[in-house]
Amino acid sequence: MSLLRASVMVMVMILGCAQASAADGWSSFKSRFMTSDGRIQDTGNNNVSHTEGQGYAMLMAVWYNDRSSFDSLWRWTQQHLKNPQNGLFYWKYNPAATNPVADKNNASDGDVLIAWALLKAGEKWQNNEYLQASDRIQRAIVSRDVIAFGGHTVMLPGNQGFNKTSYVVLNPSYFLFPAWRDFARRSHLKVWTNLIDSGMDLLSKMRFGDAGLPVDWVALNADGTVAPATAWPPRFSYDAIRVPLYVYWYDAQSLQLVPFQHFWMSFSRSQTPAWIDVMSNNKAPYNMAGGLLAVRDLTLNSGYLSDQLDSKEDYYSASLKLLAWLALQERSH
Repeated sequence: MSLLRASVMVMVMILGCAQASAADGWSSFKSRFMTSDGRIQDTGNNNVSHTEGQGYAMLMAVWYNDRSSFDSLWRWTQQHLKNPQNGLFYWKYNPAATNPVADKNNASDGDVLIAWALLKAGEKWQNNEYLQASDRIQRAIVSRDVIAFGGHTVMLPGNQGFNKTSYVVLNPSYFLFPAWRDFARRSHLKVWTNLIDSGMDLLSKMRFGDAGLPVDWVALNADGTVAPATAWPPRFSYDAIRVPLYVYWYDAQSLQLVPFQHFWMSFSRSQTPAWIDVMSNNKAPYNMAGGLLAVRDLTLNSGYLSDQLDSKEDYYSASLKLLAWLALQERSH
């Protein structure tokens, strides 16, 4: 009897360890970046918060089946970032400022991430309130941020400041293909599949310089041509690193991954530069690490991925690492 009990105890301990390590990435993320009231702090950026971080964490909470954290994140987001005028969200919250949301603009990727997380949560936990909230945000995104321009359907990075009349400024890392597909499935609205088709078409045109890669910010001209946007360095860098992440999450076999695979395969894993200027070919004087490396590993199917976080990683690196893990898990199911 005691031997049986001992075996059972060992089994319980093994299962407990397995569950602890399975939840470790999210537990670690929460303990380091999430406040008790549900605000995600960008530790690489003066602990400000933004809709992107709230959306990422909400997605993670759904994946890790952590409903109480999800509710806390969603509650904080509504209380502090909701714009009652247009149904979208103020993109940035600065806890140190007298007016924490001085900039009333939105960031469309943050809005999409929040709506996507709500859709996933509503379906996973059979909660109609989440689904309806997601539907409302989706409608607001279509109404405020999606336009036809240069022969394409595009989602502007925000409601204000990106439509320059003769051209529009786009951020290709806001092309959230897997979310758009889920919105299309949910709403049956053609606009979401139009965004996917146009986004894929535009990525095919954004193969700049010898590297053949998109840059963080791109100008789309009225005639449908694209060029690196002039107000930013022409780099494939910390924003555009998310392009292959979202493409993979949408379709792990997509030919749109080939330019990234070609570029990264020309370097050893430990010597891959963190960014490249596509016009001058100047490369970052330091190499990929953390979440950047996780996106490279995902794109090259190189097998290094896990949801274990390094204690030194900042919010963005940790987010990319966990998102790459989520993308891998979802695509392999």
